[in-house]
Amino acid sequence: MDHHHGPSAMSQKIFKLGLPVETVSTYLLCCGIADTGETITTKHLLEIWNSSKEILEKALQDLEQRHILRKIISDREENNIYKINDEKNWEI
Repeated sequence: MDHHHGPSAMSQKIFKLGLPVETVSTYLLCCGIADTGETITTKHLLEIWNSSKEILEKALQDLEQRHILRKIISDREENNIYKINDEKNWEI
């Protein structure tokens, strides 16, 4: 079943920022989740992430600091929900 609802969430700009591989990988995973119409959550990311939770958390923090991702909400279980910001809002 195709859940694709429009253009891809991914911006090629991510490859020009000189970010660590883990940070770019996290961004790509977030885009993949968004492109399927699912909500980007820490839980969804951890289900497909193939490294440590700590590395994922650091990558998410990097993306937030550059305004590439925005944390929308967090529950007490540390299951955060994220939204991908438009590239014009990114801090380079």
